[in-house]
Amino acid sequence: MTQSSETIRPLPMAAVVYLAFEPAWLALNRQERGEIAGQIGEILARHPKVVFEWFDADALAGGFSDFAICRFSDMRAYHHLWEELRDTVIFSKPYARIVNVTTGIENGFQDYEAAVEELADA
Repeated sequence: MTQSSETIRPLPMAAVVYLAFEPAWLALNRQERGEIAGQIGEILARHPKVVFEWFDADALAGGFSDFAICRFSDMRAYHHLWEELRDTVIFSKPYARIVNVTTGIENGFQDYEAAVEELADA
């Protein structure tokens, strides 16, 4: 493997994770759901390189009930977060399932243009 002279810059990325909560989740009382949500919060706190925002979409969308927006510059950090989340009762029971994931690079064209410019200057 050869080393590139290209400057490595962190890429600001985002993932929208679409989730569908199952009837088993709704069968839990609100206190039980709150306890599980607290465990999820503890996991999120252990992954500070990922900014995690939760959205409820039951009444506003079809095919999914919730979605999360994850912002990160380190794909490994994002991956590790979801590996830990998948090991929880939310996904093992399952109370929820991932329906779809959409990822993107924030202003990726700007990073490409900077790389092209660096190559031209080399």
